Amino acid sequence: MCPNSNDTPAQLLREDHKGVAWLTLNRPKARNSLSSELIELLQTELNQIAETPSIRVVVISANGPAFCAGHDLKEVTCSDQAFHEVLFARCSELMLSIRRMPQPVIASVQSLATAAGCQLVATCDLAVAARSARFATPGVHIGLFCSTPMVALTRNVSPKQAMQLLLTGDPIDAQTALAYGLVSQVVDDEKLQEETLTLALKIASKSGQTLRIGKEAFYQQLHLSEADAYRYASDVMVKNLQIVDAKEGIAAFVEKRHPVWEQDKE
Repeated sequence: MCPNSNDTPAQLLREDHKGVAWLTLNRPKARNSLSSELIELLQTELNQIAETPSIRVVVISANGPAFCAGHDLKEVTCSDQAFHEVLFARCSELMLSIRRMPQPVIASVQSLATAAGCQLVATCDLAVAARSARFATPGVHIGLFCSTPMVALTRNVSPKQAMQLLLTGDPIDAQTALAYGLVSQVVDDEKLQEETLTLALKIASKSGQTLRIGKEAFYQQLHLSEADAYRYASDVMVKNLQIVDAKEGIAAFVEKRHPVWEQDKE
């Protein structure tokens, strides 16, 4: 029998603090699996944040025994091909939104991140993992290759490391994920929220204009040839120098004072 969505409500919590929007996946009983409802909630929230200049950093965390167990397989099992097409299209759009939005996005991973959950971690610009966290793309165990998680995974780790994860479905620990490049930082479990917030606030203290320019430029140049990347990046540098915050930052450096960004004058 298919589950009633009212029995397993998709929930997302948000708290804003000093330019940081902290989003928390809150389906602990479902191991924070990405139901269609949760995907829509995340998409709506990220769309709103992208249009809010006062928010300069986003954190995605989770409550419960898993960061995210991937797609909700109960929902997938009880639906047809048309639903599957919409579900994966919307999930892919969610992942692209994270990359395209002007604010840096940090995953704060307290436990297991599997399949689309691992994809979510790989998609975020940075990822802070608790030492006990684990990561896997285990679809191969149930005859469902993790094809969409593969897209984000292969843009973080080497092809052979990605293939081993995808072909075996075996989990890796946080330290291995750090060595692979899947996460950017590993911290003690009890310090995960503190260390993530410290990182987020450090980034949020920078110029929001500059963060937006930098994030977009990073992904635009990533797959260009070296010569094209230099041409593109040089053009970005010239344009960056014309913005108010760049002029203020350089003046503050010369005058040996702290810069006052445009966002802080509002």
